[in-house]
Amino acid sequence: MEHKVIVVGIGPGSPDYMLPIAKQAIEAATVIAGSQRALDSFAPAGACKKVIGADIDDVIQFISSKRSASDVVVMVSGDPGYYSLLAALRKTFSVQQLKVIPGVSSFQLAFARLGLPWQDATLVSMHGREPDKTLIQYSPKKKMGILTDSHYTPRHIAQVLLDQGWPLTSSVWICARLSYENEEIIHSDLRQTCLIEGFSHCVMVVTE
Repeated sequence: MEHKVIVVGIGPGSPDYMLPIAKQAIEAATVIAGSQRALDSFAPAGACKKVIGADIDDVIQFISSKRSASDVVVMVSGDPGYYSLLAALRKTFSVQQLKVIPGVSSFQLAFARLGLPWQDATLVSMHGREPDKTLIQYSPKKKMGILTDSHYTPRHIAQVLLDQGWPLTSSVWICARLSYENEEIIHSDLRQTCLIEGFSHCVMVVTE
């Protein structure tokens, strides 16, 4: 039987938000890859471990070499279907060679915390990428979820949205460290958000 690359969504961070089937796959792993934090938190003690860093080709080579002898579990934060290593894995491995286990995304948890439905929300990642202006332009009753980074902080994003026609009074929620004990949610508006420092890796929810 051909061994699989098992891509596991580990959720927003706390093990409380990891699906039981994801925990089972991780606990059974003999070869496992993930961020250093994920490996430290979840990887079995006896497993062969690989840190996923900036060199993705090196990670792919590691997975390819190990897959000949066993399944390889790859842990990704949130859900594998949204800006994760899955896209790169699909370039090397076929659908038949992959098994994907979904996870709770930070978007899901942020909207849940706010009690907001998100089927009508525009989801945008500004984590390491330029925003698509057509996605973030203002329109009446628009709702957005945005992933931030150290460049596109809430303060920077607020100014970008104002440049795209959003009203100063638009509601903003900055959702940081979701699922952890030090979770923090700040409610503001775009005018005030232009003055808020920090929050480089969080979810920003914006509504009119």
